[in-house]
Amino acid sequence: MRVIMFGYQTWGHRTLQALLDSGHQVVLVVTHPKSEHAYERIWSDSVADLAEKQGVPVLLRNRPDDEELLRSIERAEPDLIVANNWRTWLPPEIFDLPPHGTLNIHDSLLPAYAGFSPLIWALINGEREVGVTAHRMNAELDMGDVVLQRSVPVGPTDTATDLFHRTVDLIGPIVTEALDLIASGQAVWTPQDTSRSSFFHKRSLEDSRIDWSWPAEALERLVRAQCDPYPNAFTHHRGERIRIVSAAVSEGRYGGTPGRIFIREGDGIVIVAGAEARSGRLPGLVIRRVRTEDGTELAAADYFRTMGGYLTARP
Repeated sequence: MRVIMFGYQTWGHRTLQALLDSGHQVVLVVTHPKSEHAYERIWSDSVADLAEKQGVPVLLRNRPDDEELLRSIERAEPDLIVANNWRTWLPPEIFDLPPHGTLNIHDSLLPAYAGFSPLIWALINGEREVGVTAHRMNAELDMGDVVLQRSVPVGPTDTATDLFHRTVDLIGPIVTEALDLIASGQAVWTPQDTSRSSFFHKRSLEDSRIDWSWPAEALERLVRAQCDPYPNAFTHHRGERIRIVSAAVSEGRYGGTPGRIFIREGDGIVIVAGAEARSGRLPGLVIRRVRTEDGTELAAADYFRTMGGYLTARP
């Protein structure tokens, strides 16, 4: 088949490599220009560089809304478009143009976690598995019929980085298998159960800010979800922002006001957490390592030399 690829960052790079290795003909690649957005500087293998090395024509676009792009797609006469991590909506005059439509590769187990940063949101929410879905694109973002899904388990200490590496390795096999099914006419398209769908926005700085009214279990997952190289979860101490690099749920149960710097436990410092912390029946968050604004990383016990005072969402 003649294939056009829309994609960006490492997800798009893995998709393009799978297409180049598949025996199908990649006739055009459309990707975004480089970005300084914090989340787009991470996992930033260049789709454009890979395409150019293989002699595949490349178009750079922020949005797919110009006539030149549409004419280029029409001239390429694709049998199929494959998209992965294209950051804006594709219009129907593009996604419906090829005879086989557009296959979108999304890093969640749809219909849950449509939209952006699905691995981070899934980890924060305590999901037991994550994965990759290949589905047909339609007018509703990430809502088209599914042809393939593959999943991996989430372990109790997994970080977003661990889950990225585990799921990005699914992209090549799922792209290859989906294209074989489509080309052979054996693809079975299953409608998504919209009653189970959820849609998430792009993450920003605000989403890494710690809210001490969250239960400790959720805060511990937030720290793992915002591990390096992602922007770390952060809080404020005496007006200065500190990033939480490593944390755990306390063994003991601690009562009081959320955000209180309370007591040593093991190798860390317990912070009272949870909207119902006043009951004394909830665990706290044990902070183990912090990073200051100048990039210095410290054991929490070395940073918090005295107990008392509060960690706050804002200075």
